[in-house]
Amino acid sequence: MRKPQTVKALEELGRVRLSKNFFMRDFLYSEISQMEGIPNIPDHLDVAISAGKNLCEQVLEPIQDALGRISIRSAFRSSAVNAKGAENKNQYNCAKNESNYAGHIWDIRDSDGYMGATACIIVNSFIEYYEKTADWTALAWWIHDHIDNYRSIEFFYNYAAFNISWSENPERKKSWIFSHVPNPHTGQKGYLTRKGTDNYEGSHKQFYENFVAEVRKVNH
Repeated sequence: MRKPQTVKALEELGRVRLSKNFFMRDFLYSEISQMEGIPNIPDHLDVAISAGKNLCEQVLEPIQDALGRISIRSAFRSSAVNAKGAENKNQYNCAKNESNYAGHIWDIRDSDGYMGATACIIVNSFIEYYEKTADWTALAWWIHDHIDNYRSIEFFYNYAAFNISWSENPERKKSWIFSHVPNPHTGQKGYLTRKGTDNYEGSHKQFYENFVAEVRKVNH
């Protein structure tokens, strides 16, 4: 596919089905694009679609299948959109392009030649639990124990939204979980776990069993 130059062509790109429940159009909205007038369209469609399919099939669909509907907060950014977001000392909270290749910039491979993709999502069934407990770690540990193909996770305050990434590089799978929100068990921000730390391996069921029980009650 060529980069869309018409509304019709962009509509066709939006209709590309990435997985059972997700289409490319779900991931193209950007506030930066809207306000700055920069089209948020991939330059390299085949790479963007392939990376997006892997993110959806290996990471997002398993989460949605188990925990219910997820909402996409932000996802794909074109190089031009991301560069605008990184201007003026990170004016729109975007890392520089080189750091976002194979991240939010789906259509450019990373420096090692691997594809990757990132989306910022909200797990809708988790919102009420999070608002009652402020315990984002329940969801973080559930994902760590159940989703083998995530690369990294980064939590934010509002609704426990988080960036979650997929990488083609097998060495980067399940690399780390980081949060800007204090851990309610320790009072600390930063890394919850990463490869090589003592708490990385094994089951973490004790941290999420109450949340899972609540989800089951709602679903039944």
